Amino acid sequence: MELQLGRVDYLQVGVTSQKTMKLLPASRRRATQKVVIGDHDGVVTCFGIKKGEAMPVFKTLPGQRITRLELGGALNTPQEKIFVATGSEVRGFTKRGKQFLSFETNLTENIKAMHISGADLFLCASYIYNHYCDCKDQHYYLSGDKINDVLCLPVEKLSCIRPILACQDRVLRVLQGSDLLYEVEVSGPPTVLALNNGSGGDSGEELLFGTSDGKLGLIQVSSASPVHKWEIRNEKKRGGILCIDNFDILGDGVKELLVGRDDGMLEIYNFDSTNEPVLRYDHALSESITSIQGGCVGKDGYDEILASTYSGWVTGLTTEPIHREGGSGEELKISQEMQNKISSLRNELEHLQIKVLQEREKYQQSSRSSTALSAVPAFSVNDKFTLNKDDASYSLILEVQTAIDNVLVQSDVPIDLLDVDKNSAVVSFSGCDSEPNSNFLLSTYRCQANTTRLELKIRSIEGQYGTLQAYVTPRIQPKTCQLCQYQIKPLSLHQRTHFIDHDRPMNTLMLKGHFSFAEIHSWVVFCLPEVPEKTPVGDSVTFYFQNTFLDTQLESTYRKGEGFFKSDNISTISILKDVLSKEATKRKINLNISYDINEASVNHTLKLIHPKLEYQLLLAKKVQLIDALKELQIHEGNMDFLIPEYRCILEEADHLLEEYKKQPAHLERLYGMITDLFIDKFKFKGTNVKTKVPLLLEILDSYDQNALIAFFDAAA
Repeated sequence: MELQLGRVDYLQVGVTSQKTMKLLPASRRRATQKVVIGDHDGVVTCFGIKKGEAMPVFKTLPGQRITRLELGGALNTPQEKIFVATGSEVRGFTKRGKQFLSFETNLTENIKAMHISGADLFLCASYIYNHYCDCKDQHYYLSGDKINDVLCLPVEKLSCIRPILACQDRVLRVLQGSDLLYEVEVSGPPTVLALNNGSGGDSGEELLFGTSDGKLGLIQVSSASPVHKWEIRNEKKRGGILCIDNFDILGDGVKELLVGRDDGMLEIYNFDSTNEPVLRYDHALSESITSIQGGCVGKDGYDEILASTYSGWVTGLTTEPIHREGGSGEELKISQEMQNKISSLRNELEHLQIKVLQEREKYQQSSRSSTALSAVPAFSVNDKFTLNKDDASYSLILEVQTAIDNVLVQSDVPIDLLDVDKNSAVVSFSGCDSEPNSNFLLSTYRCQANTTRLELKIRSIEGQYGTLQAYVTPRIQPKTCQLCQYQIKPLSLHQRTHFIDHDRPMNTLMLKGHFSFAEIHSWVVFCLPEVPEKTPVGDSVTFYFQNTFLDTQLESTYRKGEGFFKSDNISTISILKDVLSKEATKRKINLNISYDINEASVNHTLKLIHPKLEYQLLLAKKVQLIDALKELQIHEGNMDFLIPEYRCILEEADHLLEEYKKQPAHLERLYGMITDLFIDKFKFKGTNVKTKVPLLLEILDSYDQNALIAFFDAAA
């Protein structure tokens, strides 16, 4: 059965957060359902669809931003009570819009995640989890990293309360009361949790999770230990997952998996004979999908998938045929209902255009008057700056509630801008003087009309740190701009991990001094990405990291007055030594720095670099041959006389050129890492070998691994 869905845009509200749209239960099977959605204006809107038009049921007054919306009610009854989290307060509404609850929690921060099960309310701020029963405090837990989502396994199936926290450090924390039962490590930072099949499966213990790097998985969370069922890698390099639902859109009695991503991709997965998910259908929306639900909205008897987007659009993908056939051989005719809708939309558009012209004229007149006040229009920017493990680059995603005119990118640290396939903006570079102003990059992205989302890719150099700034200008009048800033950290290509290989040859940096646990933690936060800003609970902490470019590793253990850093890359230790001593000097703290260098680690790092360097040199040689081989092919008329290696280069010419284009300065980057390794090796011995760098570059130009290792050994 081929899945054919037609898109319908129903309504636009204000900017929405993740998981803020739900469908109220239907009065009977496949009857139309009401939609309830909360936005950043603090407005809860409930509406139904009648004759293709959105008819309001109720709408609340504006207030604080709504960060979560959930449905609740007594267990084993229709879940039709509406609960919204706004600030540190939870409000409850009936399906008719009457407010019956206003619960001010004891949280000092805004609520970030919420789950409701009968009389139990589970709330999370950035690091704090609270469990309430009938609005009375029950349990409390302080997480080691930021909490992105919370869920409780179905109480009616398990006969116990088992909450699960999705945390930024790639861990699902399973709780029992106020205690941690155990941790489940997953392959990416989990952003959303959902019960498998909407009920947790037969056991009630099956949990779906989506990650910020686009992976999707299923885990059985038993009382003793977790069981990993399956995981889908993000092979197509799509966006992070923001929402998940289960719904039988195919009508075959088995619920499909609905997924919404932050790049606007809506996906439907069904399950094969081995119960592994297979992508069945996808549809691209132009902005991130904040909520997704399956149900019946537009017309009785026609199921559909409803999605809400960042800028507040509520969009349906319906099984209802959009066109109706007039008969055999005749053209498709638009139904009378559709014609009426088109006519109504045209009238509404004309009315809005007239209104815009009137308001613009009114604004121009008032701005020229002597009593004019300058009013800067406010707009919301949804941004995400994350490190991609696959290609060791950073993704900067900027999303605005209205169309973007241009984005100016400026950096005071050397970075490379990489091509992004789905980016349609025109980029231009401006010359900048790096010496007096530390200005290394100045580029402008001019966006096409109706672009609300822009994705940029950058690659940084470890050891060089500073600030990346993006000036976002939308297409609104009067012209206004918003500045977004991102820190490029000294060890910017390192990513948190849970395991490292302790058998590698390690170099050790030891710090001792009169500093507090909070002070050394703040230095580590400054140096490395993905470290929680909040000082960890306890007397000491250990973090593990992996370099996404070279696969070298770092172990960081510290407490009050002491810090120990171990890495198989001398350059990592050198960068940490320089930055940490500089930070301590700023605070006038005397540090006792000692180090233990393992000579074997240098050759180990060179061996890790070898396959990457060899591949890039071979790629560069192949690209240099392409033009000459093409000329030969034109001259001779065919390629039969060429050896297989050259024929292969010609056949793959487009792919090779594309790959070479995607990796600007890749070879230079590898040369730079080897040069830094060479200088750092002898720096720890107290020798300056910068005069030998030209000789090292000559060896790299005629690269041979054994010759390079011999040079490193002989230079001593």
